[in-house]
Amino acid sequence: MTPLLSAPEGASRGARPFASAEDAWHWTMAALMARRDGTRPVLAAARVARPCQPDEVVRCLDRLYRQRRIDLGHVRVLRRWGERQAAPDPLRHSRDYPLWREAIRRLNWPLQVRGIVATPTPEPQVQAIPGAPHHSPLCLFSASS
Repeated sequence: MTPLLSAPEGASRGARPFASAEDAWHWTMAALMARRDGTRPVLAAARVARPCQPDEVVRCLDRLYRQRRIDLGHVRVLRRWGERQAAPDPLRHSRDYPLWREAIRRLNWPLQVRGIVATPTPEPQVQAIPGAPHHSPLCLFSASS
């Protein structure tokens, strides 16, 4: 049995995962549009080795669609805004924005599992200094004051 966190098929040594599913989607759409137009992708991040091929991101999206986790409306919004290389503005595009956010949120996990999107690291815990008084903002609202 292959481990779930195996390297993606297009990965190379030193490949850097995307910071977010949204970044991965915009990169994927830029590469797919370049392929469609018969040109090479001209991306600002082209100098950075990426952990996958664009088709792998599309396969993750296809799997979500087949599992009925997203529907055709989500896919259309992802395509439309991916071609524009921007996310919809929540104030100006009130119909597209909720579908965009939901689709990106659902795409995030499969991309993280495959190492395409970086897994966020937990914030470091602050250690109390031994002997120092404990000051908390909640002390300001205690019943004893």
